[in-house]
Amino acid sequence: MSELRFDGRVAIVTGAGGQHPSLGRSHVTLLAERGAKVVVNDLGVGPDGRGILRANAEQVVDEIRAAGGEAVHDQHSVADEEGARSVVATALDAWGRLDILVNNAGVCAMAHFDEISSTDIRQILDVHLMGTLWMCRAAWPHLREATYGRIVNTTSGAMFGIEHLSIYGAAKSGIFGLTRGLAVEGATLGIKVNALGPAANTTAIHHFNEASPFTSLMEEHFPTSLVSPVVAYLAHESCALSGANLEAAAGNVGLRVFGQTAGYTDADLTVEKVRDNLSTITDKRTATMIPDPGEVPAGPTGAVQLGAVLKPYQPI
Repeated sequence: MSELRFDGRVAIVTGAGGQHPSLGRSHVTLLAERGAKVVVNDLGVGPDGRGILRANAEQVVDEIRAAGGEAVHDQHSVADEEGARSVVATALDAWGRLDILVNNAGVCAMAHFDEISSTDIRQILDVHLMGTLWMCRAAWPHLREATYGRIVNTTSGAMFGIEHLSIYGAAKSGIFGLTRGLAVEGATLGIKVNALGPAANTTAIHHFNEASPFTSLMEEHFPTSLVSPVVAYLAHESCALSGANLEAAAGNVGLRVFGQTAGYTDADLTVEKVRDNLSTITDKRTATMIPDPGEVPAGPTGAVQLGAVLKPYQPI
């Protein structure tokens, strides 16, 4: 089989200037090795947003160029609309086009819901959820005009519930919802949008955790190099998926699927009937998978939409 390459393509990878091992650094390096011209974006504040582990986008650019690749650095914040536009402008100013966006930037604070500060809550949501949204919005008109684009957004298993990560998980859930919606909107525009939930040994793992069997396991079996190939496939023109959420860890790649049970139906539904039929409502044996947007036009529960005619949008 032929090698998948990105010659002539321009890619932005956010949060790509982290210290090794870093997912963003691994992603952008692989894309550059395969021929992409890359924007290495990183604000430089590190995995907790506090600047304790400084990131260095310029250093990553120097390494890519030394290996024969083409790269420029960018230090704008993705957490606000103007910053996101500036990141996209960096790609356009350097190469006059944009083909690929990998939304990887993020910060974290591990704390219980009732102890995490309001400042940390806002920062996590701003960088992860709003940062992804603003970057997609800044890139979208250029991808639409070119009738081509690939967007890879970063989710996490935390969106299904992990202690100390309720806010982070909420942001990642929002990113998945955004991914699905944009996959629908991009279907007729040549734009494919997918999500990736990675598990890898990164600087963040060691920054937030004391040394333990867990950190040793991550070091031994979860290199970032076993995640980046999945990102690269989702960013490639041959990618057949849109609206999917792949999970990548320790060399395993899987599709995260979502389903809904057949449930209980009653035209005269009451509170008591919900109570009395809960076992039927929650019977996972009756579940069917909700299709990805690339498979059929899906509504909130995966059903084909019923041809609603919208009134004209009136912006505020």
